[in-house]
Amino acid sequence: MTSTSRVWRPDYPLDLAQVLRPLRRGSSDPAFRQDTAGAWLAANTADGPGTLLLTRAAEDVTATAWGPGAVTLLDGLPALLGAEDDDSGFEPLHPLVAEAKRGLPGIRLGATGRVWDVLLAAVLEQKVTGQEARQSWRELAVRFGEPAPGPVPAGMFVPPTPAAVLGIADWEWHRAGVDSARRRAIIAAAQVAGRLENAAVLRGVAGRLLLRKVPGIGVWTAAEVAQRAWGDPDAVSVGDYHIPAIVGYALTGRKTDDRGMLELLAPYAPHRQRAVRYIEASGFAKPRFGPRLSAKDYRRM
Repeated sequence: MTSTSRVWRPDYPLDLAQVLRPLRRGSSDPAFRQDTAGAWLAANTADGPGTLLLTRAAEDVTATAWGPGAVTLLDGLPALLGAEDDDSGFEPLHPLVAEAKRGLPGIRLGATGRVWDVLLAAVLEQKVTGQEARQSWRELAVRFGEPAPGPVPAGMFVPPTPAAVLGIADWEWHRAGVDSARRRAIIAAAQVAGRLENAAVLRGVAGRLLLRKVPGIGVWTAAEVAQRAWGDPDAVSVGDYHIPAIVGYALTGRKTDDRGMLELLAPYAPHRQRAVRYIEASGFAKPRFGPRLSAKDYRRM
């Protein structure tokens, strides 16, 4: 298969692994792999499926792409790696945030420029453990997505398209461990997927509100999509199982809830998500006082 390539040099410090990290859905993600060749991403684009391989040599990033979506993926390389990210006005008020910003100058908020793939993954993560969501993501991609174009690592697949999702039978959703609420949200999004891509054009609050017009897409899901599709620096994942506690312990030494988290992050607006990103990237971990949330097996229900 013919490949297309480009070499791009960022004019800012770039930590490639940190920038790409939010796009990876677990170590066995069929749409994202990391090996000695570099970082591999398989994605849907308006021109069709494509695979992108990213390698770093000194200051340059070399991108090689395959498939109908190759050119689109290469054109989006700078934005993917944070070239459109603007942290003007961001003040790291807390010592932990300030230290993370100093110690991790290569962190940028990247933007895929595309909604569907990250929306599908985000809905699968609603109100379940990460293990459950990753298992469903993998099963849907392998069974209903296309093999990733190019000489990719074994087992790489492009996530299923909206059309493919609309053809999945109820029993197959059940087999993939997806409950009825998440299934309904995914199907509703697939039915208007073309219009939802406009969210990445609108960006900001307007983009998130467009996503939330779909039944089953709430504040948390819209924020998770915004963070990845257009690198939204202010989209906080309100309703997350872990993040309020992490923010609370990091900034005050105490656990907090969504309301308390938003109060703590208010001085960082319009860069609240950027502050969260620095907290997460710093390696800070909240204390553990009990067992992890147990996974449910919807296939046995």
